[in-house]
This record gives sequence, C-alpha cells and structure tokens, in this order.
Amino acid sequence: MEWRGFFVVFGAIFLAELGDKTQLATLLFSIEQRIPRPMVFLGAASALVGTTALAVLLGGWMGRFLPPKVLRWAAGLGFLMVGLWILFGERG
Repeated sequence: MEWRGFFVVFGAIFLAELGDKTQLATLLFSIEQRIPRPMVFLGAASALVGTTALAVLLGGWMGRFLPPKVLRWAAGLGFLMVGLWILFGERG
C-alpha cells in the first residue's frame, strides 16, 4: 500500500472540505437537538463515503477514455466557472 499517496489525498481533501457547505450543513444538523449527534456523524460520514466512491468509480471510467491532462483542465475550468459565477452572478 502506498501510504504517501494516502496522506497526499487525505491532506488535499481534508483542507478542501474545511468550511465548505457540507461541513456547515453537518454543523447545523449537529446543533439541532432533534437528531442525535452520533446519527448526524454516521449520516454525514456515509454520504461522504458514497460520494467519494462515486467519484472514484467515475474517475476510473473517465480515465479509460480521456488523458489525465484533459480531466485536470476540465476540472480546473469547472472550478473557475463556479468561482466566476459566485463572484459575478446575479445578486439577490
């Protein structure tokens, strides 16, 4: 097993998830007293595992048809477009 790769992925995802909408939603669920905190943790952790599994499967499938450089460019452009939409999108 490649532990260096594990720690690289862990660090990148951990930093990316800090303060994002998923973490904030989980925080709000844990503030409410209607759902026990262990259930909030299990629900949130299961959802993250499920979405991560989907991303790994989809990435493996797409990797058979597209070179990594194309996927990196597509992901980068996608993030850039979302950022521009957040900065300059319609203000309510």
